[in-house]
Amino acid sequence: MFSATQTSKFQFLDKARQAREERKGHKERERAATQIQALIRRFLCRCKLQRQIRKEVDEFFETHDSGSSKRTALSIFKIARKLLFVFIVKEDKLRFEKLCRCILASMEVENEPKVWYVSLALSKDLTILWIKQVKDILWVSCEFLKKLKPDILQDNKMVTLYLTMLITFTDVSTWKIVRGKGEALRPALIRICENIMGHLNQKGFYTILQILLTNGLARSRPSLSKGTLTAVFTLALRPVVAAHFSDNLLRSFLIHIMSVPAVISHLNTLTPECMVTIQTHELLRKFILFLSREEQCGDICVCLEGSHTLCLLGNLIHLAYLTEKVLEEEANHFVKDLTDMLSYCQRYVSQKKSNLTHWHPVLGWFSQTVDYGLNESMPLVTKQLQYLWGVSVIRTLFSDVLSKKLESQEPTPPPSQPTGSQNNLPVKNLFKRAFQKSASVRNILKPVGGKRVDSAEVQKVCSICVLYQTALTTLTQIRLQILTGRHTLIT
Repeated sequence: MFSATQTSKFQFLDKARQAREERKGHKERERAATQIQALIRRFLCRCKLQRQIRKEVDEFFETHDSGSSKRTALSIFKIARKLLFVFIVKEDKLRFEKLCRCILASMEVENEPKVWYVSLALSKDLTILWIKQVKDILWVSCEFLKKLKPDILQDNKMVTLYLTMLITFTDVSTWKIVRGKGEALRPALIRICENIMGHLNQKGFYTILQILLTNGLARSRPSLSKGTLTAVFTLALRPVVAAHFSDNLLRSFLIHIMSVPAVISHLNTLTPECMVTIQTHELLRKFILFLSREEQCGDICVCLEGSHTLCLLGNLIHLAYLTEKVLEEEANHFVKDLTDMLSYCQRYVSQKKSNLTHWHPVLGWFSQTVDYGLNESMPLVTKQLQYLWGVSVIRTLFSDVLSKKLESQEPTPPPSQPTGSQNNLPVKNLFKRAFQKSASVRNILKPVGGKRVDSAEVQKVCSICVLYQTALTTLTQIRLQILTGRHTLIT
């Protein structure tokens, strides 16, 4: 009887437990079903909202394309906010293109301030929102630039469009709002542009420009037009000038722009105006002085590694060739910078092939990773390097020595006629020959110009010789060109 009562108790407890678990499972299923339904409803609502917004954006641009009426800056601002809210690259690429064209068209309208997109910068309620919107639009433009190929015609048109957007909103010189009475607004608007450029730099602006330049210039024939190359260089230089050539911006410029293969050669050929700008701002002097600090030069080399350090070296040499005055004034620092960069590359130059080496067309077997995408532009880089042992650069580097007039040697007095007996003649002739020999040796050992070994001129000549010796041991595949002085082949 006792065991039967115990069994019924266990059965009761077990049924209660099962009922409790069933109720718990039912609640969890209800909660899961509710959550799934909520997620589906949210997804459907979001899709519906996105369709409505995209439909509204399409209608806005259709009206704009028809030219029936001019859109105000406020209407463009509102439609841009909606587009950026639902923006997806694959779906909204064409819409974003139309938005950029609409914004640029509004900036070209004459004598209608309400139409100018930039006029919203003067609105107290919208200034912050407008600046944020411009930053977002410009960064999306940068993202597109990173993926475009300048050698494709359609992509080239898009490159021009997005570069125009960046050019327009990083400088106030083309804004009609600052003309006439609006000149007083220029300082405030310049600060807005600097703020926008600072935002782009933090996001990786120079990396985008480097990718675009490499895609367009790292080839035997450049695919960037004169206008495109000018725009890219202008965009690259603006933050540096705005920051008054700060170390941080100079570092970014050297790593991302000056390391592009033969960029100075292409600038000199396609856009001489840019070379004038470089000379006006004395960029070479600033580069040389920046790299003259050992820690800065080492940091640049480590960031670039061997292949791109060689490209930077070629561009600096070519720029020095084009600006002889700066080269002459900063020759000591220039020689030191080049020697340090060549010495860095020399660490990884190997004499033999191994599992750890890669072939480089200029350095030979190289133990660092080689960017084979640069091989097509290596002939241009080699031509730039050849300026280092060209007549012009050698004459400039050795200008101090070549300008010194050799001290005239005092004429040796004629030997006196022997007056002694003829028996002493052989002995006298022996001493005479010994004296003449010692005198000639002294003349050979005498420093040219009378300079001591520890003098500045001698030290400078030694440092230059070390530079060329380092070049011989580093640039193994063009060593013969250095020894034979193949600078006459460069035009």
